[in-house]
Amino acid sequence: MYNSITFNPELIKRYDRTGPRYTSYPTANQFNERVDACDYTTWARQSNEDPIPRSLSLYFHLPFCNTICYYCACNKIVTKNTQRAVDYLTDLHHEIELQGELFDSDRVVEQLHWGGGTPTFLTAEQMRQLMLKIGQHFKLRSDDGGEYSIEVDPRSTDSSTIKQLRSLGFNRLSVGVQDFDAEVQRAVNRIQSVALTQSVIESARRCEFKSINIDLIYGLPLQTVSRFAETLDTLIKINPDRIALYNYAHLPHRFPPQRRINAADLPKAEEKLSILQYSIERLTQAGYVYIGMDHFARPDDELAVAQHKGTLHRNFQGYSAHSNCDSVAMGVSAISNIGDHFCQNTTDINVYHEQLGKNKLPIYRGYESQSTDILRRDIIQQLICFFRLDIGNIEQRWSIDFNDYFGPELKRLEPMQADGLLVVTNDEIRVLDDGRFLVRNICMVFDRFIDPQEKDSLFSRLV
Repeated sequence: MYNSITFNPELIKRYDRTGPRYTSYPTANQFNERVDACDYTTWARQSNEDPIPRSLSLYFHLPFCNTICYYCACNKIVTKNTQRAVDYLTDLHHEIELQGELFDSDRVVEQLHWGGGTPTFLTAEQMRQLMLKIGQHFKLRSDDGGEYSIEVDPRSTDSSTIKQLRSLGFNRLSVGVQDFDAEVQRAVNRIQSVALTQSVIESARRCEFKSINIDLIYGLPLQTVSRFAETLDTLIKINPDRIALYNYAHLPHRFPPQRRINAADLPKAEEKLSILQYSIERLTQAGYVYIGMDHFARPDDELAVAQHKGTLHRNFQGYSAHSNCDSVAMGVSAISNIGDHFCQNTTDINVYHEQLGKNKLPIYRGYESQSTDILRRDIIQQLICFFRLDIGNIEQRWSIDFNDYFGPELKRLEPMQADGLLVVTNDEIRVLDDGRFLVRNICMVFDRFIDPQEKDSLFSRLV
């Protein structure tokens, strides 16, 4: 009924390279500054004219943290002064007003996410006012039926915060942990006790949050298989609904906080691979379903159910059970996906302020998809969500002969088929157990921007 995974170290080492995570296609490094706020406005208004307008997915980027985690690669502002958020929230409220004018008021918000940074950096009143502003300009669900999630840091969250988040309409929680080992925590400057994390999760369960996710990172300094095994044992006792197991990419030239990590303390490649292998085996033995990429879920969690039903989707927030939405993203650096096209806000908080001060959306780049991009996106979505591509369905919907259109790509899949990663027939491409962890490599074959002979340092490594 559910997808399984086989961990084959030899194959994983052979196919280990850099590559996209496919939260979008084309990926953000293909965005260009020829796309601007005028294009976005046009696409947003056109989306209202669809025969059946899509529901909306709203994302809000709240970039503030009160301490710096050395591994972090997010767009963030580190400060202990909550007043720093006041001007930003004024701008964000203005952006909500401008965005709300573009979309018909009857388009329901099926998905909502606050990310960062640390959204719980905000005061209770700031969070209340922000959700109130959102509800004034977009149609939020009042029946608790949407997927409304927020990222929380247990170090800045207590039971009263959890109660307030539930009262604001949030029903899903993502909790940052990374590792429970005290020495690893000190090495990355994130001191967070097990008791503190458990307290937040227990509060969320008392408040009847529908799904609780915990984020872990493997490849951090001082990690070993035995140490991470203890973290996993603790995690399994906590029993979250979902687990995200991310690969740490050490890129200090791009992310200055990582320069504080002693590179000599990072696990060697073989140890890191062993940590990953043990983690996958331990989590699946504990009853978690491998959703794909770096995500695991309980069999009754809606991600696993959506995958089984064929409604799973991948977007900038990762895997989602809501597939047919226009994504409207607000805040500095946020990326929207309207119809087939993409737009990104400026990553500079000063420019963000200046543009909104001029009553302009702070968009600085994007991508206008061509028909071949949309076709390839369809293929990548099916492979990365369901590990299967129905070739006949693609041919019928796109009026193509698959073998003719993708002749070079099918040729490149032949070595993967010989290695047992997948099976290609006239009817389907089916990813086998050995290939599920390598699905990014398979998707890259259909990415017209990827040169198979080159490695792009802008992307993370598979392992």
